[in-house]
Amino acid sequence: MLTEPPVIDQLFTVRDWLRFSVSRFTEAGLAFGHGSDNAYDEAAHLILHTLNLPLDRLEPFLDARLLHSERVVLLDMLNRRVDERIPAAYLTHEAWLGDFSFYVDERVIVPRSFIAELLPEALEPWIEFPELVNDALDLCTGSGCLAILLAHHYPDAQVDAVDLSPEALEVAEINVEKYGLTERIDLIQSDLFSALEGRHYDLIIANPPYVDAPSVAELPAEYGHEPDLALGSGEDGLDAIRVILAEAGTHLTPFGVLVMEIGHNRPVLEAAFPTLRFEWLDTSGGDGFVCLVDRSDLVKAGLA
Repeated sequence: MLTEPPVIDQLFTVRDWLRFSVSRFTEAGLAFGHGSDNAYDEAAHLILHTLNLPLDRLEPFLDARLLHSERVVLLDMLNRRVDERIPAAYLTHEAWLGDFSFYVDERVIVPRSFIAELLPEALEPWIEFPELVNDALDLCTGSGCLAILLAHHYPDAQVDAVDLSPEALEVAEINVEKYGLTERIDLIQSDLFSALEGRHYDLIIANPPYVDAPSVAELPAEYGHEPDLALGSGEDGLDAIRVILAEAGTHLTPFGVLVMEIGHNRPVLEAAFPTLRFEWLDTSGGDGFVCLVDRSDLVKAGLA
């Protein structure tokens, strides 16, 4: 009696594997948000990466036939994405912010900050020239991605990159060395500002944990692979943000500014700090995800 041949013996071309992957991802109800937002883009990315093909050139390879050894490796990659719900960035050990790629693994959150798209042009009303930033700080640096972007966009700046997790800083070191920035980026283990006494900055950016407790409980399985430390921040999501706003003024230079990503917490944040003036910056997701506060407004609100 003939039995149905295994999948690996029925799929031959990149086109075959792309169609199969999209169907598998859709059927499995995967959650996206770690570099792509749909099954097609994620399938294409995983296939191209696994086959060592250019990530921006799918069309020329659609009808190329795969070797049996390539099919074995690709099937394993796709099965891990579906069966274990591992985000694609952890499978490929690569994440992108704009034109910059970063090494990532499960010691750090997958980079996806709106702050990356704001540097430096969106900050020009407050920082007229990049050379005005001599010292910058990236709080909750994780993989070091935003610290590296700070160093790129503000070439005269020395950058402190802070994280509570020593494991995260190990990953950040990989990326800092990759971009040749060990002389300009100082990696510091610190619980927010606790190890930064006496340091002052022209620009502080922060992408802290900000997910509230009810939302953490409802996150899809993919997010369970990320460090808990990097996601939840108390019942209302503001635990880390409260500390940052209470202490940032002490570490900002007289004309310094704080740029902070706060997720979906704008109404809660504004209610918690009714006397503090927030500037809300336009991002690809809208104008409610990243706020800017200058030191003078922290002073007026009694926070500096």
